[in-house]
Amino acid sequence: MPSKGRLAQELTLLRKGSKTQVRVLGALLIREMLTRYGRNNIGFLWLFIEPMMFTLIITALWTATRSIHGSNIPIVAFALTGYSSVLMWRNMPGRCIGALRSNVPLLFHRQVKLVDVYISRIMLEFLGASVSFVTLTIIFSLLDMMQLPEDLLQVLGAWVLLGWFGASLAILVGSLSERFELVSKFWPPLSYILFPFSGAAFLVDALPSSLRDVVLYLPMIHGVEMLREGFFGSAVKSHYDVQYLLLWNLILSLFALSQLQLAGQDPSEEE
Repeated sequence: MPSKGRLAQELTLLRKGSKTQVRVLGALLIREMLTRYGRNNIGFLWLFIEPMMFTLIITALWTATRSIHGSNIPIVAFALTGYSSVLMWRNMPGRCIGALRSNVPLLFHRQVKLVDVYISRIMLEFLGASVSFVTLTIIFSLLDMMQLPEDLLQVLGAWVLLGWFGASLAILVGSLSERFELVSKFWPPLSYILFPFSGAAFLVDALPSSLRDVVLYLPMIHGVEMLREGFFGSAVKSHYDVQYLLLWNLILSLFALSQLQLAGQDPSEEE
C-alpha cells in the first residue's frame, strides 16, 4: 500500500497534468476555430450552423420527395435522427485526415501530444453536430413537426456511442493517412458508399430478414436504431445490440491508438 504522502503527491501530479491537458486542448480548440472559421462575419457560429444547414437541406429533400423509409413516423423526425447520426461518423475522419502534417510545428511543444491534435478536431465536430441536433429538435418540436424524445437517456447514450465510434474511426483514418496517401483519396468516396447502408435512410425492420442480418454487421446502424428507439419508443421496432457496438468501439479505439503511435514516429515525413 502506498503511503499517504506518496498518494498525495501522485494526486497533486494528476491535478497538474489534468490542468495542463485542459489548457492544451483549450488552446488547440481556439486555434482550430480561428483557422477554420476566422474572425469575420459570424465566425465560429459556422461550427453549429453548417451541420444545421446540411441537415435542413436533407430534411427538405426527403420531405419534398416523400421518401419511403418503412414506417409511419414523421419524415422530419426520421431525417433529423438519421442524417444527424451520419455527421458523427462521416465528418470526424474527414477533419482528421492530414491533421498531423498540417500541425507539425505544434508538436515541438512538449505539452502537445499527437492525440491532442485529433481530439481538438473531434471535439469541434462532436460539439457542432450535437448543438445542431439539439437545436433542430427543439425548433421542430415547437413547430409541431415532431415530438420530443420519449427516452432522453437512451437518446443520450446512443449519441455518445455514435460519437465514440466516430472519434475512434477518425483517429484511425487520420493516423493511416499520415502513412498511406491513398487513405486520404479513398475515404471520401467510401464514406458516401457507406451512407446508404448506415441506417440513416431506412429502418432495419423494414428490410427483408436476409438483408437485415447483413446490414446489422455495420456498427453504426446499431447506434442509429438505438437512437430512434429512444426518440420514437413503441412507434418503431428497432434492431440493435449495444454490446456489439461497444465491442466495435473498443477494438477500433485500440487499433486507432496503435496506428497513431506508428504515425507519430515521424509525423513530418513525406510519403
